[in-house]
Amino acid sequence: MTNRFCPRILLLGAGFCAAFSANAGFQVVALGVNGGVEEGNLTSYLIRSDSQPRYLALDAGSVLPGIELALAKGSFPEVNAENSAPLTPQGAVFRNLISGYFISHAHLDHIAGLIIASPQDSRKPIYGSAETISALRQYVFNWKLWPNFTDAGSGQRLGTYRLNAPRPGQRFSLSSSGLDGVIYPLSHGGITSSMLLISRENESFAFFGDTGADKQEKSRDLNAIWRVLADEIRQQRLKGMIIETSFADETPDAQLFGHLTPALLLTELTQLEQYAGGAGSLKGLKVVISHIKPSLLAGVDPRAEIRRQLEQGDRLGVNFIFMQQGDSQHF
Repeated sequence: MTNRFCPRILLLGAGFCAAFSANAGFQVVALGVNGGVEEGNLTSYLIRSDSQPRYLALDAGSVLPGIELALAKGSFPEVNAENSAPLTPQGAVFRNLISGYFISHAHLDHIAGLIIASPQDSRKPIYGSAETISALRQYVFNWKLWPNFTDAGSGQRLGTYRLNAPRPGQRFSLSSSGLDGVIYPLSHGGITSSMLLISRENESFAFFGDTGADKQEKSRDLNAIWRVLADEIRQQRLKGMIIETSFADETPDAQLFGHLTPALLLTELTQLEQYAGGAGSLKGLKVVISHIKPSLLAGVDPRAEIRRQLEQGDRLGVNFIFMQQGDSQHF
């Protein structure tokens, strides 16, 4: 097998190196996994195809703290102090290995890391729905909340980021990550969030921004997405997904604010199973659980409780995965 990385070429920005793997798939690195409270561990993931060296960022709640921890855990084995110079290893990953950003929606816990780190970033595209891009342009990069590091909007345009709002349901190229994407809308407590279906050749991966269940949201957005993903499953293309489960089952509907619980997620996945071919069609599907809301109450562990409730209620055979900040996982 060809060497998967050309670190010196890539990190110094001197060219491009193709890599090929006999066991193709996707590599995901968790830069942040929580849904709130701790500002250093907010939702952000990196994904790349095994055949490509550069990552696409999926949301950007926490970026640099996650990179630092991922380096300590060995999640970027191609990066070291020698081949990253004159940058630090953290800087080399941030500036050179991340090719661009997909932002599912403009809530602060999904964009804070991008905003704070933007003065040190290299030129990159940002992808999102029209609603998300409009919010970034009007309310974030506007010289009031933050300088305008984009190529659109008010005031001087510093141009670090190129804002892109592809039409929902239409396939588009995700910059130099070598990936393609399709954006689908999600309902999230009165605002539009989004799911990105990522593809490379004959493989796909689904990343969900914040979403409520269709029943609670009075929506058909998830139903439409399950039909799309069912076809990916039938064609044996879907390698996995990242989806939120913010609260445990005991949380009243009035306090969900457009989020999922284990019971709601399992109900939604049962709908996917029906579309994908019936009983057993989701067996072994890798589902990363994201955006769990930490608790400041003594003796309360929402992650452990949500994990228990998902595993206890699972009749689908799904492989639920709970990544920690800095972890790397192959799909």
